[in-house]
Amino acid sequence: MIVAVGVVVAVVLVTTRGDGSPGDKKSPSASSASTKGSPTPSLSIPSELPSVTPTLPSEVPSGVPSDLQSLFPSLASDQIPYYTLKSGDCFDTDDKRPGQATKRSCTKPHDAEVVKVTELQGSYTTDAALKKAASALCEKPLNRKAAKQPSATVRGTLVQYPDSTGYKIGIDNVACSLSGDVGAGDHKLTKPLT
Repeated sequence: MIVAVGVVVAVVLVTTRGDGSPGDKKSPSASSASTKGSPTPSLSIPSELPSVTPTLPSEVPSGVPSDLQSLFPSLASDQIPYYTLKSGDCFDTDDKRPGQATKRSCTKPHDAEVVKVTELQGSYTTDAALKKAASALCEKPLNRKAAKQPSATVRGTLVQYPDSTGYKIGIDNVACSLSGDVGAGDHKLTKPLT
């Protein structure tokens, strides 16, 4: 009698979905090793908004730069962070917004053109060490490119690199550029470098 009850229970379990509803047999691809109570993903969209609005912390955690604006593009202007520039990009600079660049057409007057973008590697803890490493990375490519330019076209170099805070959070790009008279005069480049 006990064996007969066990067989009946086993047959009922095989022919139900597991929730007591009959007729839902597993497809051939369903795993027989699935565990009961496993959550099933739901693809539905909630019909209500949460009743509690999340709040942001009132203070910036330590180790995060307090001026995050300098790390991200300003949505209200055409300025971008220097580290998003690519080789061949022409741009203007703004002394009031270091680390930012305003992209310009290379066929219109512009302050500088990116010759090479490279990455810092190693461990640097001071701004002076980053400046030295970035300058060393840019020296040869800038000298080679400057030597190919017509006389009086290029009047300076511009090496843009992260400060120590930016480097700690993973900004490692260095933009090596040739320029007109950035900050010293009004001589601009007016066509792409050769």
